[in-house]
Amino acid sequence: MTEERYKLAIGRIQEIGAEQTVDVKFRDYFCKMADFVIMIDELKSVLSEGAYADAALIELQEWNQRLYFDILPEQYEKSYANPSNAVRKLGEEYGALLSFLYTELRGMIVYVFEKKTEYLDILMELFIEIYNQFEEGLPKIKDIKDTIYWYASDYCDVFAADRIKELILPGESFAADIIRNSNLEDIRYLYQFGEYVSENERKGAQYMNSLPDEVIQKMADVYTEGYRRGFVNTGKDLSKKSVVNIRYVLGFERVVRRAIENFEKMGLSPVIYRASVSVLTKRKNLRIGYCGGNPNPQYDYDHRNDQALFLDKRFLERKVEVIQNTYEKYKEEAAQFAGPACMEVFGEKPFSPEQKKEAVKFTDRQEELSRQFENRQSQITNEYIRGDERSFTIIAYPVPEIGEKYKEIFDEVIRINTLDAKLYEKVQQTLIDALDQGEYVHILGANGNRTDLRVQLHGLSDPEKETIFENCVADVNIPVGEVFTSPVLEGTNGTLHVGKVYLNELQYRDLEIEFVNGMISDYRCGNFERELENKEYIRDNILHKHPTLPLGEFAIGTNTTAYMMAKKYKIEDKLPILIAEKMGPHFAVGDTCYSWSEDVKVYNPNGKEIIAKENSVSALRKEDVSKAYFHCHTDITIPYEELLSIVVVTKTGENILLLENGRFVLPGTEALNEPLKKMHR
Repeated sequence: MTEERYKLAIGRIQEIGAEQTVDVKFRDYFCKMADFVIMIDELKSVLSEGAYADAALIELQEWNQRLYFDILPEQYEKSYANPSNAVRKLGEEYGALLSFLYTELRGMIVYVFEKKTEYLDILMELFIEIYNQFEEGLPKIKDIKDTIYWYASDYCDVFAADRIKELILPGESFAADIIRNSNLEDIRYLYQFGEYVSENERKGAQYMNSLPDEVIQKMADVYTEGYRRGFVNTGKDLSKKSVVNIRYVLGFERVVRRAIENFEKMGLSPVIYRASVSVLTKRKNLRIGYCGGNPNPQYDYDHRNDQALFLDKRFLERKVEVIQNTYEKYKEEAAQFAGPACMEVFGEKPFSPEQKKEAVKFTDRQEELSRQFENRQSQITNEYIRGDERSFTIIAYPVPEIGEKYKEIFDEVIRINTLDAKLYEKVQQTLIDALDQGEYVHILGANGNRTDLRVQLHGLSDPEKETIFENCVADVNIPVGEVFTSPVLEGTNGTLHVGKVYLNELQYRDLEIEFVNGMISDYRCGNFERELENKEYIRDNILHKHPTLPLGEFAIGTNTTAYMMAKKYKIEDKLPILIAEKMGPHFAVGDTCYSWSEDVKVYNPNGKEIIAKENSVSALRKEDVSKAYFHCHTDITIPYEELLSIVVVTKTGENILLLENGRFVLPGTEALNEPLKKMHR
């Protein structure tokens, strides 16, 4: 039946190029879309016949270029995937809808590689249905919207249900088969995933192949051991789990293969699901899962709110029902899920998006519905994959785009990721001992940084057995180098400012956030000329459309070695938050680090229990869990050179100086300044 549907659909689409049944204004659009689908059909034949697997590297590169050509930056301005171009050529309302359709059909690229013929059928039939509406004259906008709505509603049970199965069922892992069974010395394997392959992935894979076996093993070991220690350090039983989710960017398959072997020795099978390409399962412009290079971040950003074309309460209820039913069907498998192990990359040119008025936007009501959905989805997920039983780990490596000293930087990052945790544990405990005496911490910026922030701390009932800050020694967050806490919101007031920062793949300039009793009261940045655009940018991508967020974490980064490396190679603006947060004090807006597991007892290496795991917002979980969490956590770091001082203020008014003019001055922490001294030699 699936193949019969496919033949009927592709046969109809092959006729479109010769037809003149739609208004001339829209003919070019539908012909280009038909050509795209015909190209996918051609690829399907090449794949099924085995010719693709046997193709030479140059042929595979040509295929990859053909598939992604129209959204590459140099072509994007005249692509119908660009909402500005679509609106300019097709009109405001038709353009927005047809640009969405163009974008959704591009998912066919990965579906054809995964042999998901049903998905191809669904998308081709959607295209044909909308094309038929234009054959009858200019259709009503409502009719097109209805078609899109019923596509989303009818096939939610396919796309959303399959997404959950990909998350928890190892047998669904298309990528794991490629990683296990390919000759990784032959980089043609990169083109078997269906992802965009840029020079970063190609050169990265070549560099991985040049590294000695012991280096690859070392990279895999620090990654998987950090994951294991995350369970040990939080007292969670890893033996109850059997599935680990590996997320990474193409090019690191040699490391991932070794990681799979390590995880299997722990009793964990890998699920490696692809970052979503459908509006039915994507979360804004975030790429969650394995992925290739990003052909055009602006394209992703332009379509981050496409769900606004059909999101209403009825659809939300439909999707929640599908998620609930799927988890219930696979509840035993879901209980075996241990959590994600993420290998991130950095070094790409920092991206500051253009705000396009033609891009689809949520209404206020839809924003509220979207927040409700995130909340309910998180509750369902936590019901079947308990937060107090799962863990994670994150590590990051550079890509060749970082510059001509890529190999040097890569070696430095390996060194940073394997620093002596015992040394940091001792020094960080010295900081914690001082912080535990505090009523609040006062942070002041310097050298143009306008930070002036008071962070209120939890009180200790038994200082001999309790502590406020966690001593982070490179388990789930690699590399080593921070102490962190969940602040008391009431009494946390002031301004957080940073000149330039890179958050969730987006750049912010002159970012400033005001806090009143721990909640964001105002915000601004300098990315755009219009203040309204700056506020919208922050609200969309830091507040995630919430009217406010709490200060969920305060931390002091201690990894001056990473800071020295960033300065030496002038890559401060390219570092991921994972490393950047270890290079100065940082402040996370959103949920605390302990969300969904606040009641799990956690201890520092010295045996003291960490008691500062919640705030007055997350405590609402005991009454109404929907009010306790925001489903986001964004770290913002002040670099050392923008720091005047960090002072612990005790209840008696004593000031304990931790850092001054970007240097650690607390007795017992002087070793952290040694890398900084080398930087100025």
